[in-house]
Amino acid sequence: MIEMTESAQAYLADLLAKQGEEGVAIRVFVAQPGTPNAETCIAYCRPGEHQEEDISVAYEGFNAWIDSPSLPFLEEAKVDFSEDRMGGQLTIKAPNARTPNVDENSPLPDRLNYVLYNEINPGLASHGGMVSLVEIDAEGYAILQFGGGCQGCAAVDITLKQSVEQTLLERLPELSGVRDVTDHTVTENAYYQ
Repeated sequence: MIEMTESAQAYLADLLAKQGEEGVAIRVFVAQPGTPNAETCIAYCRPGEHQEEDISVAYEGFNAWIDSPSLPFLEEAKVDFSEDRMGGQLTIKAPNARTPNVDENSPLPDRLNYVLYNEINPGLASHGGMVSLVEIDAEGYAILQFGGGCQGCAAVDITLKQSVEQTLLERLPELSGVRDVTDHTVTENAYYQ
């Protein structure tokens, strides 16, 4: 599980006590796990805001909810607090957050991000472009956003249907399809105008 130093526990317990609400905890998760853009996050978690699959961990003076799908990416993670002249700094080191740790049992968004970052984006990068997952909607569609040379590109519809969607549906047959929510009126970086 996550190693949390005594100084980090004291700092977080004090911070949570100042919230003026009984039962406020923290929630630890990795956004975009297993990708180059992975971020390890600690957020306030008010009573009832945790996810059903979260794991409760008691620390000195407070509770933490750990996002269950993030667990493999939080192995060897450490939270520390160091005082300095400006007050101090809370640091989170999660050496496995960006490491692809995805298999057929991983949540669909993690598997989709793995395909995007390891199979699709390297090809789009040759045109200065990239695509990222916004969400998977209730109908099972991957909602995607293009950036860089793909935003506003005249060939983006071809890229979306013949490359991105085809690859994602081959690798992840449980998807219904893909939808693009990119504002393609912005064309200053477009590869094809």
